[in-house]
Formats: sequence, structure tokens, C-alpha cells
Amino acid sequence: MAIFQGGTWFARTFSTVASHPLRVCVVGSGPAGFYTAEKMLKAHQEAQVDIIDRLPTPFGLVRSGVAPDHPETKIVVNQFTRVAQHERCTFFGNVTLGSSVTLPELRELYDVVVLAYGAESDRVLGIPGEDLSGVYAAREFVWWYNGHPNCRYLNPDLKSSDTAVVLGQGNVALDVARILLRPTTELATTDIASHALAALEDSSIRKVYLVGRRGPAQAACTAKELREISGIKDLHVHIKEADLLTTPEDEEEMRNNRIRKRVYELIYKAATTRASHPCSDPRELHFVFFRKPDKFLESNERSGHVSGVRLEKTKLIGDRPGERMAAGTGQFEDLGCGIVLKSIGYKSVPVNGLPFDHQKGVVPNVRGRVLSDTSGDPMLLEKGLYVCGWLKRGPTGIIATNLYCAEETVASISEDLKQVILASSSRSGREGLLQL
Repeated sequence: MAIFQGGTWFARTFSTVASHPLRVCVVGSGPAGFYTAEKMLKAHQEAQVDIIDRLPTPFGLVRSGVAPDHPETKIVVNQFTRVAQHERCTFFGNVTLGSSVTLPELRELYDVVVLAYGAESDRVLGIPGEDLSGVYAAREFVWWYNGHPNCRYLNPDLKSSDTAVVLGQGNVALDVARILLRPTTELATTDIASHALAALEDSSIRKVYLVGRRGPAQAACTAKELREISGIKDLHVHIKEADLLTTPEDEEEMRNNRIRKRVYELIYKAATTRASHPCSDPRELHFVFFRKPDKFLESNERSGHVSGVRLEKTKLIGDRPGERMAAGTGQFEDLGCGIVLKSIGYKSVPVNGLPFDHQKGVVPNVRGRVLSDTSGDPMLLEKGLYVCGWLKRGPTGIIATNLYCAEETVASISEDLKQVILASSSRSGREGLLQL
């Protein structure tokens, strides 16, 4: 068990700050977990806050999910480090909920348990060939280039083909496309994992196809990510002219959503801007709109390995702008590649003893208070059990979104303490945890 308290790593029992402090355990050391710990320490001077994580090191998504060429996003680690150094806060690494300690055990040890372990699994497409070698979740690829211990030896095939396909057009999709296409001389100045840099330096990938079910007016990425990837040196952006045409419904949708309008304008600009000079090592980014994956194709030369994706053309159906869905047309085309990265969303995983809404992929809750079932009845509360972050609201938002999410959850805890629904007790907390 790795332990960090007050700026020092060690492993021993601790004295308490009061005869019966409020003992709080936060499960998960990503942004949601640290924001929750910070708010609890400020709101309750008698609170002892322990943060546990299955990894030996803290910071979760900030460490393993943020692209290495986005150092400004990682600055929040400094704030989280100060929280970890607080005299009433302790970080316990290498502690896995469900095996190292069960949820019922935590609830016996602590007055308050806040679940903030995020979404570390992936949605699946459920189409043929999804288990072929060379088909990865984008999360795995992101963890690989960030040095996450679970994906250190992923060894993605970047040599057998010059083409990669990324399914999805959100920010994570653009992140992985950018890492594949950006010159490694620039990546070398970042904190990218050394094994990933070496593989990218030897990569044959020169073309990346970003595939989306809907059109450019519905693209899920942000303007910032688009500007960044379109600004890569010697990058040629390709989009079919027909895909840039807009319908009256598209125009209305963009009138009602400034972000969507700006994204469309940037996509249009990137597609109509041509490089001013030839280069020795051109890279290509292809936006493929109105397509959805139908099956992954197996290589004839390499049994069990992906060689492409069969795509079905789509069209948008529905009358309400912003709510139209992509439907298949029965027309298909094949796109050859050597690697596929699926950026189709994350999924939270339940643990034994935890109520879970499998359809929504979240823990049922009211303002962070965990409910006993998925009925939504606010009277069916799990006393002392709370939730924050993606596990609470689903995998949406940016890092700062977790700040507001944590404020709401901590406000619920404070209200429950005020109304004596909760109270500090003689529970053993961290001392009991160390005995397990």
C-alpha cells in the first residue's frame, strides 16, 4: 500500500485530530476525487479525508487522460498536490475497491464514503470483428502514450499500414489523431511516455480518417481542438465537398448553438485551405461524415488482424434540430487501414454492494446522495454513501466540470450533517484500513 500524508510517503498508523473526527473516504484520485477532498477539508475542520486509488500514484485522468502536448491542462496537479499535503488528508495507493477492500468494509470504517472512481471501461460497438488485433479503444491508446501501467505494453501496430481509422469525432478522437500526425520532434519536448515516442518515431502512419455518424454541423469536438490539429505543420485536411453542404435544419441548429457554428466554420476553413508549399513528409487528415461502422475487416495476409472497416452511409432523421439521429441507408463502402481506434465513449463499472443504473452507466443519486435503487425515489437513500464525477453524471464535461460536481456533493454531505442524518462517530477510518 502506497501512502502519502503531509508531503511525505510512509506507512504507519496515525493519531487523530480530534476524539471523534468526521472520517471521510474518497474512492478515486482523479479531478472529482481531489475536488471533493478539497471541498470537504475546507467545509469541515474536524474532517479527516482519506483518498484511495487502485494505482500507486494519484491524479487519475489528469495524469493518464490529458494529452502530453497539453501541459497547461495538467497545471491543476499543483492544486491537487497541495490537497494531498494537507495535514488532515492522506492518499492510499494500490488499494482496489472490491478486492483490497469491499464497499461494505469502507462503509463500516468511515462516516462518509464518496465514490469518485470515474469511468475506466469502454463502450462497445457490438459489430463483427471488434475483437480483431489492431482494434483498440482510444482510451487504451491514450493510456499507452501517457505511460499508464495497464497499457504500458499495448504495442499498437503503427508499421503495417500508412493509414489509421479513428471512430468518433470528439475531443478524444482529435487527441489521438493529433498524436499520430504531429511531428515527433515536437512530441519529444512533451512528457509523452518514452516507449510511445520511440514507436511514433518509427511509425508509418501518414493518413488518419476521423469517422462520424453525423455531419460537420453536429461534430462533437471543440474549436480549440480543431484549431490545434489543423495547425499541424504540413498537414493536409480532406473533406468531401458534399459533406460540407448544410440543410435548413443544420442552419437552425447552428443558429441556436454558437459552439457548433464555430466548429463548422473551422472545419469548412480547414477543408478549403490548401498548403502553400510542397513538403517532403506530408500528413493527411480525412474527416469522414455521415458514416457508421458496420464491421471490421480481417486481413487476408495476417490472420486475426484488422485490415479495414466497412462503413454504412447514414442520413439524419427527425424534425427537431439538435435531436436528429443518424440512420443507416443500406449503402456500404470499405476503408482500408492497419489500426482502428474506437473513440465512442467511456463506461463506468459497478462494484459489489453498489446500486447501479446499467442503462445510464451511473450510480443512481440525488445531488450526489446515492439511492438504493434506480427508481429515483429520494427517500431511498444509502446513508453515508455519496458519488461524484463521471460515476455520478456520466462521462461528460471538462476537468473543471468536476469542481461544480464536487461542490454539489459536498453541499449534500454538509446538509445531511446539519440535519443529523450523518454524524461523526468512533469509526476507525484510516487506522482500520491499514489493518485490512
